[in-house]
Amino acid sequence: MRYLTPRKRAEGRGAAHHGAEHHWAMTVSSVGLAFLVPLWLYIFGSALGGTREAVLETFARPLPAILTALVLVVGMRHFAMGATTMIEDYARGTNRKLLIIFVIALSWVIAATGLFALARMAL
Repeated sequence: MRYLTPRKRAEGRGAAHHGAEHHWAMTVSSVGLAFLVPLWLYIFGSALGGTREAVLETFARPLPAILTALVLVVGMRHFAMGATTMIEDYARGTNRKLLIIFVIALSWVIAATGLFALARMAL
């Protein structure tokens, strides 16, 4: 008789071969984004349409800067994990590997560019 839990049986299964750990990571990042994005939209919306100096002043404060950095990093990580799952489900062979590399590199480039712009505004 096998004494395995349903979670243990799910590990390494499925098209992406990541089982429950990938689902858990996506759930945690989506819950985090569910709290971060509305706060960030309020701050971004209040700065939108202002003068350059007003926008720079807004994002030079610690809370908007940290919140924007968190949204960038967590959002791009969530995007990379989700896009990787989609690619693993629908692409095969070398094309799959190239697409995964492209998506992960794209997410890091977007996050790095956003963090650089944020640092330029804050300093």
